[in-house]
Amino acid sequence: MSVSGQSGLFRFISQGRNGIIVEAFSDKKRSFINASSKVSSLEDIAIFTSEEEVPLKQVLKNIFDMEKGGPAPDPKSSPEILKAFMEKVLPSYDQDRVYLSDIKKLVSWYNTLLSLNMLTFEEEPSAEPVSEAKDTPEPEQTDPPAKAKSKKPRKP
Repeated sequence: MSVSGQSGLFRFISQGRNGIIVEAFSDKKRSFINASSKVSSLEDIAIFTSEEEVPLKQVLKNIFDMEKGGPAPDPKSSPEILKAFMEKVLPSYDQDRVYLSDIKKLVSWYNTLLSLNMLTFEEEPSAEPVSEAKDTPEPEQTDPPAKAKSKKPRKP
């Protein structure tokens, strides 16, 4: 997760009374983050493009594929290098809404996740179509069905 106003990435540890407890990936230091702070899960972050927003996971996969599993450029590289890199990774990114600081953060996050072996891009399991006709017979019940109790008239 990302915490506004703090550099680096964090892992959620626990819910606190008025916020959450996180651990920084960089130094394993735990911190309390107040409930009023803006905290974003990496899954909720997307990059603006001229057509639509692209999920961060897809952009990270693009970088991983482009770099063949290697590190991205240093986030402290020149603005020209970082912008050219971003154009290769996501050619349609919105240059008016994606700032240089966003590109630096993206490259930094990618390198951090790569160094921690946390970049996994497994395909989502596809849902198999549900077939109405079953090839296998119904399993036999192990418990006998409960008998319905008959109501007997009560004698007065």
